[in-house]
Amino acid sequence: MDLNDAKTHNHELVPHKGFKLISGTHDPEDVDQIYNLEIRDSDVFVVTYPKSGTIWMQQILLLLEMKGDVMAISKLNKFSNADLIPWIEVNGNRQAFITAPSPRLRVTHLQHQFMPPALSQRGKVIYVARNPKDVLVSYFYFHKLANMLETPKDFDEFFEKFMRGDVFGCSWFDHVKTWFSHKDDMNMLFITYEEMIQDLQSAVERISSFLGKELTDEQLANVVKHSTFKNMKKIPQANYEQVPGDLLNHHQGRFMRKGTIGDWKNHFTVAQNEMFDKVFHKEMKDFPLSFIWDIRDME
Repeated sequence: MDLNDAKTHNHELVPHKGFKLISGTHDPEDVDQIYNLEIRDSDVFVVTYPKSGTIWMQQILLLLEMKGDVMAISKLNKFSNADLIPWIEVNGNRQAFITAPSPRLRVTHLQHQFMPPALSQRGKVIYVARNPKDVLVSYFYFHKLANMLETPKDFDEFFEKFMRGDVFGCSWFDHVKTWFSHKDDMNMLFITYEEMIQDLQSAVERISSFLGKELTDEQLANVVKHSTFKNMKKIPQANYEQVPGDLLNHHQGRFMRKGTIGDWKNHFTVAQNEMFDKVFHKEMKDFPLSFIWDIRDME
């Protein structure tokens, strides 16, 4: 969503087949063609609702490819990790995917309906889910930072938009439920952002095993070391601080803001929290997904 070719300042969301795309960043006709892509066994798609750990997973996947050698990534690209693991739905990226050498590593915020059915036979999918209260808060701040998205009037207004699904990515509930319901139809690893915070070593080992990587203990330790929030904030390619100002207004804050669990408690009113809980329980009652809502719950 926030790649180099995504140059738009009209903030317009484009309704398309029950989803919402970003004017100037996505072309509905091009997005429709993603469905027809041929998939290779070595293809890997990381799927997330926005603000759920996408750039974290970009860093982990690149480090696994480079066996923990962080300098090897910077030699490949001095701009951002998104050039090496791009969003498939951003203008121009689908065409580049067709002729790209293997392994083709991509990220996407698209709903399941847009993705190639061929993923049921080939390739791998990693879905990262994050507790939606923290997603909402992080997405609010990202709207201030991202020039292709409308700057919210205030948190209360954005809260209402998020709950209506009137944002890019649409309803968090629909996104996570649809992908979760298809997890057995493809080779999918379903992991949560909170699991990654709780035990990054274990999460990296699971991802590495899922991808069939063979790294030494030392190499895995380096993947973990360079994938911590603290260290990623120091790596220009990982923290997106070199993304041009016409895309991200760096004066409005950092792309990597807090990377924690429970920041929603600093923003939600009691009434908003009660409303959210009511909607969450109604929407998710038939889905066996549990989330950690507070960093203190991990202790």
